[in-house]
Amino acid sequence: MPGRKTLFQFTAKNITGFIIAPLLFIFFIVFVDLEPGKPQVTYTLAITLLMAIWWLTDIIPLSVTALLPVVLFPLFGIMNGKAVSSTYFNYVIFLFIGGFLVALAMEKWNLHKRIALRILLITGTSSLRLLFGFMFATAFLSMWISNTATVMMMLPIVLSIISNLEEYVDKKDISRFSVGILLGVAYGASIGGIATLVGTPPNPIFVQVLDIMFPKAPEISFSDWFLFAFPISVIMFLFTWLFLYFRFKPTASWKLLNKVSFKQQYEELGKAGFEEKVVLVDFIALAVLWLTRSGLTYGNTVIPGWGSLFNNPKYINDGTVAIALALILFLIPSKNKKGKQILDGKIITKLPWGILLLFGGGFALASGFKESGLSSWFGEQMTVFAGQPDLLIIITVAIGMAFLTEVTSNTATTQLILPILAGLSVSLHVNPLLLMLPATISASMAFMLPVATPPNAIVFGAERFSIGTMAKTGIIINIFGAIVITLITYYWGTSVFGFNPDVIPTWAILK
Repeated sequence: MPGRKTLFQFTAKNITGFIIAPLLFIFFIVFVDLEPGKPQVTYTLAITLLMAIWWLTDIIPLSVTALLPVVLFPLFGIMNGKAVSSTYFNYVIFLFIGGFLVALAMEKWNLHKRIALRILLITGTSSLRLLFGFMFATAFLSMWISNTATVMMMLPIVLSIISNLEEYVDKKDISRFSVGILLGVAYGASIGGIATLVGTPPNPIFVQVLDIMFPKAPEISFSDWFLFAFPISVIMFLFTWLFLYFRFKPTASWKLLNKVSFKQQYEELGKAGFEEKVVLVDFIALAVLWLTRSGLTYGNTVIPGWGSLFNNPKYINDGTVAIALALILFLIPSKNKKGKQILDGKIITKLPWGILLLFGGGFALASGFKESGLSSWFGEQMTVFAGQPDLLIIITVAIGMAFLTEVTSNTATTQLILPILAGLSVSLHVNPLLLMLPATISASMAFMLPVATPPNAIVFGAERFSIGTMAKTGIIINIFGAIVITLITYYWGTSVFGFNPDVIPTWAILK
């Protein structure tokens, strides 16, 4: 009968997720034996395939799929239930929680909008500067707060300015240039996010997966990551800014553009209140403490960090700093809201618990890869890369990761791929960082499709350009990004992290 709802919709997505995935899981469990005498290798791969397909089809929430190891790892003898559960919360999770709480404080008191508008006021309103201003504001904010939240905040500002421009500029001209601005905001969010450990989910995932796979590996601190990734971010930003400008620039000069200003929107915010000022100081302090905790070492130059002032500096990590600065905001009273603090208990409900569970599921999966021996097995199967030039291997990883995350969650993909690359690096007798670093950065360098990242999807929702336009624009940036990541990893990353790419360190032994 018309209008009747069926219990199960026979779509390709549902058939793949609810029928094919479980059958494939059962087939591997019953009929496949990857490594005789070690059934856990096969069991872990079966669970990984099930999770990968469910993550890809999204038939149930990603965070719910991430809970499968809690049930399946103990049942199949891969890991003890207590050990699996403990992987879901660690210092990387608290790094993310602390950073997100400060970001939520910025959003609550509208500090992020004030920062964005102030940047736009400084950069000016010529077409070249306007694009730079929007991209820079988005990239800077995305270094510290959620890419999704940043683009959601920037989009109304962008659309408002475009609407104002249409009063002074030829509509066809501004329609073309508005595509460049919208894409610039989306791409700026991804490019800014790679610069810091809290900027985008794949970055903290890399730190924890490295620790799980290689417990004796040196710590990757906030400052280490920033020193490595910031140059990539800058190069990508400049290239993308100029590429978008020349691809979508107006055909005529904007003589009347000076009538369009951000000043009115900025003035509507009023003067910065007490709470905004406190959050700004807290935010700056958090960034400075993160960057200076462990100090910097480059060659023979050593700049000690403030952590060395304590008796046990290794006890303090970036998660410790993040939570400490977030707690301060719960203690300082608000002047505008009597009887309340700058942050209160309600803010806890706004934390991205789904993302945190997704993180945990990835960490559990990485632990399962190591404990079962699946990571080593994968490495042994990929000996085709043995003897190939390092640069060829790196760019293969970078391109493969960038295009893979065009159609999959970059968070879930990073969690699946990094343990495999860890095993591959051991088989190839190269430093694991040589493969894991470019894969992590490349996971955020997907610019072709709306489904690739939330920022892409948000600006596409403005309905001002087609998927074809985004794809033709994004593929150029994807390829350029892979080249930059390859060269920076090989020639700069090896210096920042102090390793010889062709020598496997003593800590990189899986056994």
